[in-house]
Amino acid sequence: MRKAVAVPLSVLGLGVAGVAYASVVERNSFRLRRFDVPVLAPGQRPVRILHLSDLHLTPRRTMLINWVRSLGGLEPDLVVNTGDSIAHPDAVPSLLHALEPLLRRPGLFVYGSNDLYAPQPKNPLRYLWRTSRNERRQHTPSLPWEELGAGMAAEGWLDMNNTTARVKVGDLDVAVAGIHDSHISRDRYDLVAGPAPADADLRLGVMHSPEPRNMTRFADDGYQLLLAGHTHGGQLCIPFYGALVTNCGIDRKRVKGLSRHDSAWLHVSAGLGTSPYAPARFACFPEASLLTLVPRR
Repeated sequence: MRKAVAVPLSVLGLGVAGVAYASVVERNSFRLRRFDVPVLAPGQRPVRILHLSDLHLTPRRTMLINWVRSLGGLEPDLVVNTGDSIAHPDAVPSLLHALEPLLRRPGLFVYGSNDLYAPQPKNPLRYLWRTSRNERRQHTPSLPWEELGAGMAAEGWLDMNNTTARVKVGDLDVAVAGIHDSHISRDRYDLVAGPAPADADLRLGVMHSPEPRNMTRFADDGYQLLLAGHTHGGQLCIPFYGALVTNCGIDRKRVKGLSRHDSAWLHVSAGLGTSPYAPARFACFPEASLLTLVPRR
């Protein structure tokens, strides 16, 4: 018979403090990150894009709702929402309330898997050895994704799931291509494939999950700036090391923030929320990003 191993109270105390910090403090410490993206032609006036992603909103997340509402004061030229906006069947009214000041601005959106399928209890440690791609047991959407999309579209935001559009952003004529979530195999890049319009001032690609195969196709087609979410920046990270996993095909070094993918600029948002069944962040603050597009040098 094995003897029980005594765990020092100091270790237990540190563990409890760490869990409390990750689930209460850092999870609610929202940040706005700012990046300059040198993607415009010389002489063009800068424009600002507010990139939101992965709110995973439930109706009672008042601090998150109020923080998102405060972003209306930024008065961005364009808002891009890269999905996983809700995590509860009753969350659409709360999301539209959170977005209300921003819905007055031009906007675009795509869906993530969690806009269709409600979160389920799972062991979060499984992400250390596998992604959650296509593992869902639900076959019929269980969240009101149609109501979600209709609510944003009614205010003028464009549904960019597997489609293209042209939109005025400040002084720019912007060509946009977007795809549905590759994580649940709803992406249909062939529907948007082909050279991006050469006469556009900016060519923008939008997706939820930053899968390299799709990002490469966007870049090859001439899209200059790609926006994605999904990764949560790793969510539980190690200080001075970074993310352990990305939950998709992108490498750890590009799990969040601004980087390059082939000829295109890529911005991956670490997102603002978490699954209700994994409500913690560590060394990876929840965030939105304000991207200022400036002329190339």
